[in-house]
Amino acid sequence: MDHIREITQFIVDEFLPDVDAAELAPDYDLVGGGVLDSLGLLRVIAWLEDRFGLAADDIELAPENFQTVRDINALVAAGSPVESR
Repeated sequence: MDHIREITQFIVDEFLPDVDAAELAPDYDLVGGGVLDSLGLLRVIAWLEDRFGLAADDIELAPENFQTVRDINALVAAGSPVESR
């Protein structure tokens, strides 16, 4: 299942409040572009756990898994997401 819109909206709401979600390309480098730092990655992981029911132990914490919205979406798709709450 594709969660790109939802992930994009979360990133914009949490880290880019002055940017419209439509302006954030799914392939934009979030780490290289300074949107996500180490604390930001922890916030994203906590959100993935809460929103999609992914366990932190099951998430490969390699930076390349959080490079772009598309990468985060692939991480969710590879996990065992629960249905939307």
